[in-house]
Amino acid sequence: MSTTIVLARLAALTLAGSATTPRGAPSPTPEQLVRGFFEVVRSGRDPERAAEFLAPQVAAHQMNAEDERVVVRSPAEYGVHVHEMQAAYGPFALEITELIAQGDRVYVRWRQRGTHLGEIEGYPATGKPLVEIGSAVYRVAAGRIVEYWIQLDREGLRQQLQRNDNAR
Repeated sequence: MSTTIVLARLAALTLAGSATTPRGAPSPTPEQLVRGFFEVVRSGRDPERAAEFLAPQVAAHQMNAEDERVVVRSPAEYGVHVHEMQAAYGPFALEITELIAQGDRVYVRWRQRGTHLGEIEGYPATGKPLVEIGSAVYRVAAGRIVEYWIQLDREGLRQQLQRNDNAR
């Protein structure tokens, strides 16, 4: 499908005030889409369903002061990423602590609790609890997450990893 046709369809949907999925069912709002993504995919419950929430290519802007970069992933690659988190943190618990939506952007802050079962940042597994706090702004277009800007409390995680490693 050409870019012109896609843009024309998006404009028509916006003017109509209600986007629809290809099957004619109403599309979720950006807030509903991102919440569903967290509940189903990011939580580790069913990472293989990532294509229901993500565009074919998603730009993840890694917001680190020393090494800001963009990682582009397909839904399948994102599913692999979640499985990598599960290997490192075990079956983790993910809690949304704040969610704010405005237009096509959704801000989410979360707390992830798990057990250090695999290597993280060069630290070998300790079997001890770990908590990671993160936040991201997701941009939604045409009923899918197309990009996000993510920040993690890497220093807090590093301190936990170091403390747990020293206690071994």
